[in-house]
Amino acid sequence: MKILAQNRKAFHNYNILKTLKAGISLRGHEVKAVKSGRINIQGSYAVLKNKEVFLVGATIPPYQPKNTPPDYNPQRDRKLLLKKSEIKEFIGQKKQKGLTLVPLKVYTIRGLVKIEIGLAKGKKKFDKRQAIKKRDALRSIKRALTKKQGDDML
Repeated sequence: MKILAQNRKAFHNYNILKTLKAGISLRGHEVKAVKSGRINIQGSYAVLKNKEVFLVGATIPPYQPKNTPPDYNPQRDRKLLLKKSEIKEFIGQKKQKGLTLVPLKVYTIRGLVKIEIGLAKGKKKFDKRQAIKKRDALRSIKRALTKKQGDDML
């Protein structure tokens, strides 16, 4: 599994409740661009339209700018390939207030481009601060332990 893009801000801004793998409907030149790592999923999200899921706001720049079709839109909505049962489950859970579908990472498996989307609930500002404090405390504890182990060896 080769990770092509990650949305690290998603874990900072949201509590991820559930994750799911999906395929992406891409054109041929988009597949080449994505496999070369030229995709940006920062600030993108997934929406439900007519019992289908679409990725909105993801940018895939042209693989060869001089060789792309003239009507190519790098930010077009792209259909996510999910089973009907998975879509129905998301529809039921998304009806809850404050839940959204956020792309977490794009990767390849056996030559196929896949995306991991998460059902997420937005964090409040104080939740983000608490997470930062907790991470800093763990980092300082780890640093102190490694320093102490280094002193014991001397």
